[in-house]
Amino acid sequence: MSVQERKQRERAERERLIVATARELAEQQGWDAVTTRRLAERIEYSQPVLYSHFRGKREIIGAVALEGAAEMAVAVRAAASSANSPRERVAALAHAYLDFAARNPAVYDAMFQLDGGLAFADEDTPEPLKDAFAALLESLGEVAGEGVAPGLFTEVFWASLHGLATLTRAGRLPPGDAERRVELLVGRLAMV
Repeated sequence: MSVQERKQRERAERERLIVATARELAEQQGWDAVTTRRLAERIEYSQPVLYSHFRGKREIIGAVALEGAAEMAVAVRAAASSANSPRERVAALAHAYLDFAARNPAVYDAMFQLDGGLAFADEDTPEPLKDAFAALLESLGEVAGEGVAPGLFTEVFWASLHGLATLTRAGRLPPGDAERRVELLVGRLAMV
């Protein structure tokens, strides 16, 4: 291995460490607790080293969001692939999405609530975000209905899931009806 390759590998490892540490700290204490000073202390590198990877917290949030989008896409696809019918796929997708949001609140916030400097619904949208949407579209497109654009239907269904995830986490919806909400969403909105 050349010196250049080793340096690139070490840089990539430091970057993964920064992102993992930011994610861990955010999940434990919230995003307000994630500062470059705290990250530098936790990973035992100086703040200038952090700034050589990310210009600031916004870019770190963006990196966590991209990582989360890739993980969510995997979870949604895995859940949908185990179902036998379109209705089961949509229900499995909904459960996987909501479970991901509940298990990873700080990552979910990085993806959809915080400014990570990422473009959505644009030519410049990073691939992991496009792929997460594609993972939803793969199952939802088949149930959009005649005359309904699959992408538009996926956006509306996604917005519904996001609303459920956000309102449930904020304690705005009674926790006992979570399953019934998914059944209603799948049964009425998807009409499968």
